[in-house]
Amino acid sequence: MHQPASSIFEQHLGQTPANYTPLSPLTFIERTASVYPERTAVIHGSIRRSWAETYARCRRLAGALHNRGIGKGDTVAAMLPNIPEMLEAHFGVPMVGAVLNALNTRLDAEAIAFMLGHGEARALIADREFAPVVREALSRVDRDILVIDVDDPEYGEGEALSELDYEALLAEGDPQFQWQNPDNEWDAIALNYTSGTTGDPKGVVYHHRGAYLNAVGNTMVWD
Repeated sequence: MHQPASSIFEQHLGQTPANYTPLSPLTFIERTASVYPERTAVIHGSIRRSWAETYARCRRLAGALHNRGIGKGDTVAAMLPNIPEMLEAHFGVPMVGAVLNALNTRLDAEAIAFMLGHGEARALIADREFAPVVREALSRVDRDILVIDVDDPEYGEGEALSELDYEALLAEGDPQFQWQNPDNEWDAIALNYTSGTTGDPKGVVYHHRGAYLNAVGNTMVWD
Protein backbone atom coordinates (compact mmCIF):
# COMPACT_ATOMS: atom_id res chain seq x y z
CA MET A 1 0.00 0.00 0.00
CA HIS A 2 1.37 3.41 -0.98
CA GLN A 3 2.34 5.59 1.96
CA PRO A 4 0.75 9.07 2.03
CA ALA A 5 3.01 12.02 1.27
CA SER A 6 3.00 12.94 4.95
CA SER A 7 4.47 9.56 5.97
CA ILE A 8 7.44 9.78 8.31
CA PHE A 9 9.27 7.48 5.87
CA GLU A 10 9.20 10.16 3.19
CA GLN A 11 10.62 12.91 5.37
CA HIS A 12 14.37 13.65 5.35
CA LEU A 13 15.11 10.25 3.84
CA GLY A 14 15.77 11.19 0.23
CA GLN A 15 18.60 9.94 -1.95
CA THR A 16 22.05 11.30 -1.17
CA PRO A 17 25.57 10.29 -2.26
CA ALA A 18 25.92 8.54 1.09
CA ASN A 19 22.98 6.18 0.59
CA TYR A 20 22.43 5.85 -3.15
CA THR A 21 24.33 5.47 -6.40
CA PRO A 22 22.89 4.49 -9.79
CA LEU A 23 23.65 0.90 -10.78
CA SER A 24 26.07 0.83 -13.71
CA PRO A 25 28.62 -1.68 -15.01
CA LEU A 26 31.06 1.23 -15.30
CA THR A 27 31.76 0.77 -11.61
CA PHE A 28 33.12 -2.72 -12.31
CA ILE A 29 36.16 -1.58 -14.28
CA GLU A 30 36.83 1.28 -11.87
CA ARG A 31 36.92 -1.15 -8.95
CA THR A 32 38.93 -3.81 -10.78
CA ALA A 33 41.58 -1.31 -11.88
CA SER A 34 41.83 -0.12 -8.29
CA VAL A 35 41.99 -3.54 -6.62
CA TYR A 36 43.88 -5.52 -9.29
CA PRO A 37 45.76 -2.88 -11.33
CA GLU A 38 48.63 -5.15 -12.39
CA ARG A 39 46.63 -8.26 -13.25
CA THR A 40 46.28 -9.12 -16.92
CA ALA A 41 43.08 -7.82 -18.46
CA VAL A 42 43.71 -8.25 -22.18
CA ILE A 43 45.52 -10.87 -24.25
CA HIS A 44 45.38 -10.34 -28.00
CA GLY A 45 48.19 -11.78 -30.10
CA SER A 46 51.37 -10.20 -28.74
CA ILE A 47 49.40 -7.55 -26.82
CA ARG A 48 49.25 -7.84 -23.04
CA ARG A 49 47.58 -5.12 -20.97
CA SER A 50 46.85 -4.83 -17.28
CA TRP A 51 43.58 -3.62 -15.79
CA ALA A 52 45.20 -0.27 -15.00
CA GLU A 53 46.30 0.14 -18.62
CA THR A 54 42.92 -0.96 -19.96
CA TYR A 55 41.06 1.43 -17.65
CA ALA A 56 43.33 4.29 -18.75
CA ARG A 57 42.63 3.52 -22.41
CA CYS A 58 38.88 3.47 -21.76
CA ARG A 59 39.17 6.88 -20.11
CA ARG A 60 41.24 8.14 -23.02
CA LEU A 61 38.52 7.03 -25.42
CA ALA A 62 35.88 8.74 -23.31
CA GLY A 63 37.89 11.95 -23.11
CA ALA A 64 38.56 11.98 -26.85
CA LEU A 65 34.88 11.46 -27.67
CA HIS A 66 33.96 14.20 -25.22
CA ASN A 67 36.44 16.58 -26.87
CA ARG A 68 34.78 15.89 -30.22
CA GLY A 69 31.35 16.84 -28.89
CA ILE A 70 29.92 13.40 -28.25
CA GLY A 71 27.97 13.11 -25.02
CA LYS A 72 24.80 12.00 -23.31
CA GLY A 73 22.26 10.39 -25.60
CA ASP A 74 24.54 10.25 -28.64
CA THR A 75 25.01 6.92 -30.41
CA VAL A 76 28.45 5.51 -31.15
CA ALA A 77 28.38 2.47 -33.44
CA ALA A 78 31.07 -0.20 -33.52
CA MET A 79 31.79 -2.61 -36.37
CA LEU A 80 34.41 -4.71 -34.63
CA PRO A 81 35.28 -8.34 -33.92
CA ASN A 82 36.12 -9.45 -30.37
CA ILE A 83 39.29 -7.37 -30.06
CA PRO A 84 40.58 -4.99 -27.34
CA GLU A 85 39.00 -1.96 -29.02
CA MET A 86 35.57 -3.54 -28.60
CA LEU A 87 36.20 -4.04 -24.88
CA GLU A 88 37.31 -0.41 -24.55
CA ALA A 89 34.25 0.84 -26.42
CA HIS A 90 31.94 -0.96 -24.00
CA PHE A 91 33.29 1.20 -21.18
CA GLY A 92 34.63 4.33 -22.90
CA VAL A 93 31.44 5.14 -24.81
CA PRO A 94 29.03 5.08 -21.82
CA MET A 95 31.60 6.96 -19.71
CA VAL A 96 30.47 10.10 -21.58
CA GLY A 97 26.80 9.16 -21.39
CA ALA A 98 26.74 7.96 -24.99
CA VAL A 99 25.09 4.75 -26.17
CA LEU A 100 27.05 1.91 -27.77
CA ASN A 101 25.55 0.27 -30.86
CA ALA A 102 27.59 -2.89 -31.52
CA LEU A 103 26.81 -3.88 -35.10
CA ASN A 104 26.45 -7.46 -36.27
CA THR A 105 29.51 -8.03 -38.45
CA ARG A 106 27.70 -10.71 -40.49
CA LEU A 107 25.12 -8.32 -41.94
CA ASP A 108 25.19 -6.69 -45.35
CA ALA A 109 25.64 -3.03 -46.20
CA GLU A 110 21.91 -2.36 -46.54
CA ALA A 111 21.19 -3.57 -42.99
CA ILE A 112 24.20 -1.75 -41.53
CA ALA A 113 23.15 1.47 -43.27
CA PHE A 114 19.65 1.15 -41.82
CA MET A 115 21.05 0.74 -38.30
CA LEU A 116 23.40 3.70 -38.64
CA GLY A 117 20.51 5.84 -39.81
CA HIS A 118 17.78 4.58 -37.51
CA GLY A 119 20.09 4.64 -34.46
CA GLU A 120 21.27 8.15 -35.38
CA ALA A 121 24.94 7.19 -35.02
CA ARG A 122 27.24 10.16 -34.65
CA ALA A 123 30.43 8.10 -34.74
CA LEU A 124 31.48 4.69 -36.04
CA ILE A 125 34.48 2.70 -34.83
CA ALA A 126 35.25 0.17 -37.56
CA ASP A 127 37.87 -2.51 -38.16
CA ARG A 128 39.55 -2.59 -41.58
CA GLU A 129 38.40 -6.18 -41.95
CA PHE A 130 34.91 -4.88 -42.69
CA ALA A 131 35.96 -1.94 -44.88
CA PRO A 132 34.06 -2.97 -48.05
CA VAL A 133 30.72 -3.43 -46.25
CA VAL A 134 31.16 -0.32 -44.11
CA ARG A 135 32.17 1.84 -47.07
CA GLU A 136 29.06 0.81 -48.99
CA ALA A 137 26.86 1.28 -45.91
CA LEU A 138 28.19 4.80 -45.36
CA SER A 139 27.42 5.67 -48.99
CA ARG A 140 23.77 4.88 -48.23
CA VAL A 141 23.60 7.21 -45.19
CA ASP A 142 22.62 10.79 -46.03
CA ARG A 143 24.61 12.53 -43.29
CA ASP A 144 28.16 12.74 -42.01
CA ILE A 145 29.36 10.24 -39.42
CA LEU A 146 32.71 10.46 -37.66
CA VAL A 147 34.54 7.28 -38.74
CA ILE A 148 37.36 5.93 -36.59
CA ASP A 149 39.62 3.39 -38.27
CA VAL A 150 40.90 0.38 -36.30
CA ASP A 151 44.04 -1.28 -37.66
CA ASP A 152 44.15 -4.61 -35.82
CA PRO A 153 47.71 -6.00 -35.99
CA GLU A 154 46.33 -9.54 -35.89
CA TYR A 155 44.46 -8.87 -39.14
CA GLY A 156 47.09 -6.78 -40.89
CA GLU A 157 45.12 -6.30 -44.09
CA GLY A 158 42.41 -4.10 -45.50
CA GLU A 159 42.19 -0.44 -46.37
CA ALA A 160 41.69 2.46 -44.02
CA LEU A 161 38.15 3.80 -43.87
CA SER A 162 39.16 7.13 -42.40
CA GLU A 163 42.13 9.40 -41.83
CA LEU A 164 41.35 9.20 -38.11
CA ASP A 165 43.08 6.19 -36.59
CA TYR A 166 41.84 4.73 -33.31
CA GLU A 167 45.22 5.04 -31.58
CA ALA A 168 45.49 8.65 -32.75
CA LEU A 169 42.03 9.30 -31.30
CA LEU A 170 43.07 7.81 -27.96
CA ALA A 171 46.11 10.11 -27.94
CA GLU A 172 43.67 13.04 -27.86
CA GLY A 173 42.10 11.78 -24.62
CA ASP A 174 43.15 12.10 -20.99
CA PRO A 175 43.95 8.81 -19.17
CA GLN A 176 42.64 10.53 -16.03
CA PHE A 177 39.41 11.72 -17.66
CA GLN A 178 36.84 12.31 -14.92
CA TRP A 179 33.87 10.38 -16.16
CA GLN A 180 30.59 10.35 -14.25
CA ASN A 181 28.10 7.63 -13.41
CA PRO A 182 24.70 8.23 -15.05
CA ASP A 183 22.37 10.52 -13.14
CA ASN A 184 19.64 7.98 -13.73
CA GLU A 185 20.33 4.24 -13.85
CA TRP A 186 17.48 4.07 -16.40
CA ASP A 187 19.68 5.95 -18.91
CA ALA A 188 20.46 3.96 -22.06
CA ILE A 189 23.85 2.23 -22.24
CA ALA A 190 23.53 0.09 -25.37
CA LEU A 191 21.48 -0.23 -28.54
CA ASN A 192 21.22 -3.60 -30.29
CA TYR A 193 19.37 -4.67 -33.42
CA THR A 194 17.80 -7.85 -34.71
CA SER A 195 19.00 -9.09 -38.09
CA GLY A 196 15.85 -7.85 -39.83
CA THR A 197 15.00 -11.18 -41.49
CA THR A 198 11.29 -10.30 -41.55
CA GLY A 199 11.65 -6.62 -42.37
CA ASP A 200 13.76 -3.73 -41.12
CA PRO A 201 15.94 -4.53 -38.09
CA LYS A 202 14.28 -3.90 -34.71
CA GLY A 203 16.13 -1.94 -32.05
CA VAL A 204 16.46 -3.02 -28.42
CA VAL A 205 17.74 -0.65 -25.72
CA TYR A 206 19.62 -1.68 -22.58
CA HIS A 207 19.89 0.68 -19.62
CA HIS A 208 22.73 0.91 -17.08
CA ARG A 209 20.69 -0.85 -14.39
CA GLY A 210 19.81 -3.76 -16.65
CA ALA A 211 23.40 -4.22 -17.82
CA TYR A 212 24.62 -4.13 -14.20
CA LEU A 213 22.08 -6.68 -12.98
CA ASN A 214 22.71 -8.95 -15.95
CA ALA A 215 26.44 -8.94 -15.18
CA VAL A 216 25.86 -9.69 -11.50
CA GLY A 217 23.48 -12.48 -12.46
CA ASN A 218 26.12 -14.00 -14.73
CA THR A 219 28.67 -14.14 -11.90
CA MET A 220 26.14 -15.97 -9.74
CA VAL A 221 25.38 -18.74 -12.26
CA TRP A 222 28.76 -19.20 -13.99
CA ASP A 223 30.49 -21.65 -11.66
